[in-house]
Amino acid sequence: MYSTIEERLSFGVNKTTEYNLQIRRRPPPPPPPPLNLMFRYFSKRWLVLMVLFTASLLLLPLVLPPLPPPPLTLLLVPVAIMAFLLFLAFTPPHLPNVAFNSV
Repeated sequence: MYSTIEERLSFGVNKTTEYNLQIRRRPPPPPPPPLNLMFRYFSKRWLVLMVLFTASLLLLPLVLPPLPPPPLTLLLVPVAIMAFLLFLAFTPPHLPNVAFNSV
C-alpha cells in the first residue's frame, strides 16, 4: 500500500493542509442587514403590545371611575413585610463560633 514511512506520515498532513486551504478559500458570509438596536431585541408584535399597554395605562384612569381607598389592614401589609425584613437583616446569625479564612 505505502512504500515508505514518509508517505504514511505525510498523507494525513497533506490531507489536513489541503482541507484547511479549502476552508480558507471560502468567501466570508454576507453581513446581516443593519437593524436598529430596538428591533434586534423586540419583534414588531411585542412593540405593538407595549404601545397598546402604555396607551391603556394612560387612558384607562381617565375613563374609569375612581376607586374607594383600600382598608387600613391592607395598607399595613407592606409595612409589616418591611419591618420583618429589617428584623431579619439586623439579627445576628445563630451559627457556632467558627473562624473563617478568606482566600
